[in-house]
Formats: sequence, C-alpha cells, structure tokens
Amino acid sequence: MFATIGLKLLLILLAQEYDAMRTSMVRNQIINRGITDKPLIEAFNEVPRHLFVPFEYQNYAYEDRPLPIGYNQTISQPYVVAYMTEQLNLSTTDKVLEIGTGSGYQAAILAEIVDEVYSIEIIAPLGQHAAQVLDSLGYTNVHCKIGDGYHGWAEHQPYDAIILTASPSTIPLPLIDQLKEGGRLIAPVESGGHQTLVLYTKKNGQLKTKKLLAVRFVPFTRSHP
Repeated sequence: MFATIGLKLLLILLAQEYDAMRTSMVRNQIINRGITDKPLIEAFNEVPRHLFVPFEYQNYAYEDRPLPIGYNQTISQPYVVAYMTEQLNLSTTDKVLEIGTGSGYQAAILAEIVDEVYSIEIIAPLGQHAAQVLDSLGYTNVHCKIGDGYHGWAEHQPYDAIILTASPSTIPLPLIDQLKEGGRLIAPVESGGHQTLVLYTKKNGQLKTKKLLAVRFVPFTRSHP
C-alpha cells in the first residue's frame, strides 16, 4: 500500500516537473524567439513533448535541440517545429498533410490547431509507435499511414497545407497536385549540400516560392527511389 502511494506521489512530482519544463520551453524558446500565434503557443503548452521521445531522452525533451528517436531519425528542436507551423498560417478548419510522422510530435501540435491531420511515415516501426502515442493521448483527428510520402495521400485531397519534415531536392509532383489552390506547403529543401526552409504558396496551379532560413533535417527517403 505504502509503495503504491509512493509511486503515485513520484508520478505526480514528475508530471509537475515536466509541466514546469514545458512552461519554460514555451517562454524561452518559443515566445522569446518571436513566435506570436496564440493557438500555436497554446498547443506547445498543451502537448507533452517528453512522451514523444525515447525514455532515456525524456529529461532533455524540453531543451532547444533535436533528439534521436531511433532508425537514424530525430525529433526537431521546439523552435523549428513552432516556426514551420506558424509559417503555414493555419486556421481551425484546415486539413493538413504531414510527410514524415517521425515521433508524432509535429502531428500533435497540428492536431491542437486544425480540424484534421493526415500523416505518412515510411519507417513502419516509427510510424506505428507514433500512432500509438497519439492514440493514447486522445488525438482522434490525426490519421496515420505507413507509406512512401512522395505519393502523398490522394484519398483525402485537397489539403489546405502540407508540411515535410524531411529534406527533398525537389517537391514531389503528387504533393503539388494534392495542395489546394491558395494552399501553403513548407519543406526543408536540399540544394548543393545545404538545406533551406522554403514556403510555397499554390497560385494558378504553380508554386510561388519564399526562402526562409537555413536548417538541417534528415533526408527525404523513398521506398523505390
């Protein structure tokens, strides 16, 4: 009995510690670095980032850096997630396609803001684990799929926004086709050994380009390159 009470107390204290770390992260890494979108800030306050990383890294989950999540993949640093999301200028009625579920953290942030999130992961164990975490946290508006993100998810097009969390050299044509007219797409694009975060807006079937900042993401991979 006393052991059970002690365990419950320990879990409460850990939860409070993570809450304090998350509050500090939002203040220092998100708000103080220029993120102003209120629903986005609320999402960062709400989503327990530590649950999206392996247990051995949970104490570092709220630090300003990427962390390994297995299979040579990473969870992006909090500011980059916030910056990319804010650039999409999302609204509550939007439907978003994510290419590269990874840990599931970006999908959770999106799910706090928009109506529906469709997320594709090419690495099956990673995508399956992310789906389990998202389900355990009650995200019924996130739909996960194992597959090659190059082809997108045509059944649910058109999308108001598309986000790529891996770096391609060019934007796959199926994603352009699945993006709604006036929709936004953000991706870390590889060119000459460097990656640049680029925001695209679809106008008359073509992509209008806006370069944002230098970044470093894992490469975009294909099941059949």
